[in-house]
Amino acid sequence: MATTSEPSASFEETGTRKDEMHSTIEDWIDELVDDVDEAQASEEFREWLDIQSHFHDYSHRNTLLIKLQCPEATKVAGYNTWQNEFERHVQEGEQAIWIWAPIITKQCPKCENSPSYHEDSGCEYDETPPEEWSKGLVGFKPTAVFDISQTEGEPLPELEMEATGDAEDLVPTLTEAAKGLGVTVRIVDADEWAHGDAKGVCTQRSVHDLTPVVEAKARPNQADLAVTLLHEYAHALLHFGVDDEAERSKREVEAEAVAYIVGRYFGLDTSGSAFYLASWQDDDPEVIQDRLGRISSTVQEIIDVVSEVPDDE
Repeated sequence: MATTSEPSASFEETGTRKDEMHSTIEDWIDELVDDVDEAQASEEFREWLDIQSHFHDYSHRNTLLIKLQCPEATKVAGYNTWQNEFERHVQEGEQAIWIWAPIITKQCPKCENSPSYHEDSGCEYDETPPEEWSKGLVGFKPTAVFDISQTEGEPLPELEMEATGDAEDLVPTLTEAAKGLGVTVRIVDADEWAHGDAKGVCTQRSVHDLTPVVEAKARPNQADLAVTLLHEYAHALLHFGVDDEAERSKREVEAEAVAYIVGRYFGLDTSGSAFYLASWQDDDPEVIQDRLGRISSTVQEIIDVVSEVPDDE
């Protein structure tokens, strides 16, 4: 995929600056769409998707149970699943994480009990024999799972999505630019980070001025931290207060496209964004094109504000 290590365009303060920037942003969005197509077709991405398909999307109740028992858990699966699907083994002495697993079996069309409970329920349904009943959810049972940190064996494939480049000066500039964007920003030490695997969040308002609050997890890779800040700034400008879960993946497309383009403008290699966007597999890459107007205007707003931050002498 294409990579960038230097700004791909320079926009002088002339009467044509806005048109030149808009045209270049459109070109960069076209290139990002091509990169997403390439990422989706890659063997690395297909292998990653295959692995992800083995992990369940747990209910809120089970997610809470997992976090209560193992706060650092990231990927959980049953003992046999780890062994048979991933060639990993639960280490000796590890304590199981207990969750509720659904019981799926044949179910009475009327009382919705399993055949064994149906016999004792007093239900008089007898139009079809139990062997012809459809399967359904009849209850839950405690089931043991283990986090990947409790196992050892073959490594799972990971997607390389971190940005690279020189951002030592960019991160302070971005934090300084937050006020001009109407955002409150906090960079939180890793040992104080309370948002799990997320690199950044934008989920609340400041109690002082009601501006959206962006939090980013501190890390050695300053380029990746800068792109996280850009991603969350885009959420603050475009999506803060929007609660429609159906739009979640589309909002991620917009925010990451903004981070890709602004990061590229400031000389970072943001090509890993293609893999990030490809992982939102329910959306076609063309959604980036469909949302060009919102992406483009947000990119220009962030670049304008960040560019106005004075250099420290």
